[in-house]
Amino acid sequence: MTAEISNIDKLAIIPEKQGATEYIKISYPLRYGRYSEIRTPAHIFGFNLNGEIKTIQGRTGDWLTSAEWLKRTAGNDWQYFSAGGYSGAHNYTGEYYIPCLPYRTNTIFGGDAFKREEVGEAFAAWHRLAEKIESIDTAGFKDAEAALSQRIRQMTPEKLKERGRRLHRIIGGMVTVLPPDTRHVEYDVIPVTVADGCLYNCAFCRVKTGRGFSVRSRQAVVDQLSALKQFYGPDLINYNSVFLGQHDALYAGIEMLGFAAQKAWEILELGKSIMKDPRLFLFGSADSILAADEALFEMLNSLPFYTYINLGLESGDARTLSMLGKPLSTEKVADAFDRMLEVNRRYENVEITANFVIGAGLPDNHLPSILDLTRSRLNRFCPKGAVYLSPLEETGDKNRLLTSFNKFKTLCRLPAYIYLIQRL
Repeated sequence: MTAEISNIDKLAIIPEKQGATEYIKISYPLRYGRYSEIRTPAHIFGFNLNGEIKTIQGRTGDWLTSAEWLKRTAGNDWQYFSAGGYSGAHNYTGEYYIPCLPYRTNTIFGGDAFKREEVGEAFAAWHRLAEKIESIDTAGFKDAEAALSQRIRQMTPEKLKERGRRLHRIIGGMVTVLPPDTRHVEYDVIPVTVADGCLYNCAFCRVKTGRGFSVRSRQAVVDQLSALKQFYGPDLINYNSVFLGQHDALYAGIEMLGFAAQKAWEILELGKSIMKDPRLFLFGSADSILAADEALFEMLNSLPFYTYINLGLESGDARTLSMLGKPLSTEKVADAFDRMLEVNRRYENVEITANFVIGAGLPDNHLPSILDLTRSRLNRFCPKGAVYLSPLEETGDKNRLLTSFNKFKTLCRLPAYIYLIQRL
């Protein structure tokens, strides 16, 4: 698709652009799907097909680097994607950028990006642009430009906040944490809640609801999907991936997971997405993977998605599990990890990853216990089934922590990355 550019009152307006249709690992900012763009002398503003602001990128010397940008989520959060200024981004995250939300644990690679002057100016520039579009005379605009202007005018900051709240009402609350594997689609997932709460509600966790585990009804899932289809509207064609939430959807079982995945495919019409390689994401636990039989994984393997399941195992050390308030034995953690390796070997379209913690003040045997799991149980390096180390609130000396991670990564026989919390 060749973008048509009009220059109006120092604004370069591109009503429709076609970005990449396949998520790839690349070392410069790449836009995906179909979108609109407005350029000013200082910034590039991207809009989704509903007219909502989606990305902001600086284009002058005042911006830190041309490889960094801001991105707004469907839940009205802003992420800062840092690709410059930090060495070894790909080594640490598996991506050529470091996504940053204002969580304390996400400052492990540097300070809070949202406190930077150029980031504050980018938001101010967006508000100035919105005011300018509101006041500009569109009488001389072409039809596509006038339609884009009208969509943007409707998406005021207040309307964007309300849309974020609307998304959370549809699914029954904020998505406080996304699986780390959603990085493979730059966190562009449609959330569908199939079960509430968590089996454990561990003492260390700061992102879970505190509620006990309960599975929703089939009708509740269908109602969500119908409302989500309306919510995303024209921009739905830019999505091909679904997150089945909340914190242990795997424990919802074969009937609910199969029903929800198939209905998501049908109602959201994901087969019509312009994005390739649809994916399904969910969390699991030691108990849920050990309770799952072969029929469940065979079902997941047969879906039109490539499915990622992230297990929260946290540690292979008894003292650490006790300190974290994780009601698991080391034997159960080891059994769950072995089951993960088995499923990854057996099923082509299912990939299970594991999440462990990293931070200051943990028992000396914590990291060695994870290394024992991720090295002694494999006779060679295996590229399928990543291990994520999630920083606790108390990270201690950041350089020391990153040094420990690098040593671990060198010896681990699975891909190893640091897990930065993203929400929706």
